[in-house]
Amino acid sequence: MLQHLDLNAGAARTALLIHGLGSNNAGWQGQTGALRSAGWRVLVPDLPGFGQSPFTGGRWRIAAAAAEVAALLRALQPAGACVVGISMGGTVALQLALDYPQLVQRLVLVSTFARLRARGPRQLLYFARRYLLLHLRGLPSQARAVAQHVFPLPVQEDWRAAFYRQILQSDVRAYRSAMLALARFDVQARLAEVAVPTLVITGSQDRTVRPENQAGLVHGIAGARQLILNGGHAIMVEQPQAFNQALLQFLAGLESPAL
Repeated sequence: MLQHLDLNAGAARTALLIHGLGSNNAGWQGQTGALRSAGWRVLVPDLPGFGQSPFTGGRWRIAAAAAEVAALLRALQPAGACVVGISMGGTVALQLALDYPQLVQRLVLVSTFARLRARGPRQLLYFARRYLLLHLRGLPSQARAVAQHVFPLPVQEDWRAAFYRQILQSDVRAYRSAMLALARFDVQARLAEVAVPTLVITGSQDRTVRPENQAGLVHGIAGARQLILNGGHAIMVEQPQAFNQALLQFLAGLESPAL
């Protein structure tokens, strides 16, 4: 079973939070307290090869990661949960909703995609540079580049340093294989199968997954809504108050005035 946090285990409602590439359950620390205070049980797994969850080798697959998350839910909360995923975690959350719909009550997709396509030469160069850095110079060089890209401002130094430390906890084999899995991921043609209420949360200045790329989720999932907040790829870190307010209202089945 995946290593995980299980907070407020006696609560009647469960939210499951899935981290992005290179992160781990610590990436959601700005949300866990708000969810617990609102009466939610909070499950926060480390995906295989990240944080404290081991990687057994071979090919890292998004469908396999979703299957492990499904196994965790079946063991701890067989009635299912509201599922929130950011970036790579969003692809796992989306795959979970497609392959195990009985386990997903509501779906929140943050800074993520159904099919990733580079928008212009600058973004293509960024993805190529990440791949080459990891293969030629190792995980620390990759971690520095990614942390700088996600948190580029001088005032974001603390966030940048924390993200760098999280990435260094990753199994480099899992990280390398997960990058390829994300490049191959394509469930655009299956989006109409998602049958639960869905909220897409987007940072207006996301330079990793462009807002127009994320809009494809809204167009493909019936009834999905998109909330655009002022910020970048790690929008839940940059705008925790606005993010948490919208998240809690949506998970509770309430309309948010911001939507």
